[in-house]
Amino acid sequence: MKAVILAGGLGTRISEETQMKPKPMIEIGGKPILWHIMKSYAQFGVTDFIICCGYMGYVIKEYFSNYSLHNSDITIDFRKEEKLIHARFSEPWKVTLIDTGPFTMTGGRLLRIKDYIDEDNFFLTYGDGLSNINIGDLKNFHLNHNRIATLTSVFPPGRFGALSINEDRVVQSFQEKPQGDGGQINGGFFVFNKEIFKYLNDDSTVLEQDPFKNLASESQLMAFEHKEFWQPMDTLRDKLLLEKLWNNKEAPWKNWD
Repeated sequence: MKAVILAGGLGTRISEETQMKPKPMIEIGGKPILWHIMKSYAQFGVTDFIICCGYMGYVIKEYFSNYSLHNSDITIDFRKEEKLIHARFSEPWKVTLIDTGPFTMTGGRLLRIKDYIDEDNFFLTYGDGLSNINIGDLKNFHLNHNRIATLTSVFPPGRFGALSINEDRVVQSFQEKPQGDGGQINGGFFVFNKEIFKYLNDDSTVLEQDPFKNLASESQLMAFEHKEFWQPMDTLRDKLLLEKLWNNKEAPWKNWD
């Protein structure tokens, strides 16, 4: 199964960082948060990624185009115009980088990569959130219930919107981000059957609005409950919190050596 990562938004709420780079390239411990997300998936055998680029997408393309160079020891002899790589390090990943437009909505970005999805099911997540979610358990939950969509429900402080869940099924009253509810919310780690594309119309489609409402009304949207660590990076304060956890070697999402 492939993992699709939405990495094209403007990141206006953390503009202190996104004036010079796209939000997924903001660094935690010297590595982009996008790298942390991919490492988390890779530990569960998910190594085939599709990254939906948009705002300043060339920064993401440059990073992965030169990934091996950035992580290797090299000698550059300017007199001979030679470059010697002493120790090459890379990841066993396949990364497909797709320009999905600077202003395309989440559902529109997903629709734009439809032709790159060959399997019946695939993962999707945002490029700005970290969790210690068990990706293997999420996958098994999705495959066992045999419905189109699975989202991950989490329990953050009450500044997002509540999900109404009955026996793991998201019921029709799906509301994104009302103020101060404090219940379970959409944590952004999804698994979809490719039937999801039938619910997407064009670049203006917001995945979390009509598609999810329609899926819920048809009993096709299930919730995988995650009670442990989950933290989005929406603001500079969030970024500093994640940085502190990493520097103190207390990062719950780090499931690799």
